[in-house]
Amino acid sequence: MSWLISLMGCFFSKKKRHTSGYEEPTVLASETPFTVSEVEALYELFKKLSSSIIDDGLIQKEEFQLALFKNRNRRNLFADRIFDLFDVKRNGVIEFGEFVRSLGVFHPNAPVADKIAFAFRLYDLKQTGYIEREELKEMVLALLNESDLQLSDDVVEMIVHKSFSEADTKGDGRIDQEEWKEFVSKNPTLIKNMTLPYLKDITLAFPSFVGSTEVEDSEI
Repeated sequence: MSWLISLMGCFFSKKKRHTSGYEEPTVLASETPFTVSEVEALYELFKKLSSSIIDDGLIQKEEFQLALFKNRNRRNLFADRIFDLFDVKRNGVIEFGEFVRSLGVFHPNAPVADKIAFAFRLYDLKQTGYIEREELKEMVLALLNESDLQLSDDVVEMIVHKSFSEADTKGDGRIDQEEWKEFVSKNPTLIKNMTLPYLKDITLAFPSFVGSTEVEDSEI
């Protein structure tokens, strides 16, 4: 996903200083697919993102937008949905623990069921527990915009109609979680972007900003 590549492309500081809302790497590593070293690497990324506009140890939506688009004023439904899902407490900011746990879903070793569930929530714009046709269309348009792809209205309508008709097996005009799971099982490319290979070992991907681990991974 280009949005996460943009996040990872930031410059990282080696300075050790804990922000508000900080959670111990050992705790986060025990609850996610990440190792302690990888959580510490993510903390360096988090510090950079959370201080880009307001240095408060929390990622504001404007900082999230700035990291994605290099422009705090560019809005995108896809980016808004990602931010909302990362903001588990729904208090308008992303804390370090939320950041790591949410990114954990994109780890290659994360359960497929978690990826499917996250993708469902991404499309469930109204948070009703169902995906309606208009919600699917809105997300398709947002994803095309995020990918800088331009398709005619007719082609977009064809994609939405075909996808919704195939997924809505009960024919009730909405897609529930059971139907979504079945639809994804037949179309696994739908969650292809839910797996980011370089999250498997961030300390190798970004060795320049990761020093020695404070707590050995073997201690978990």
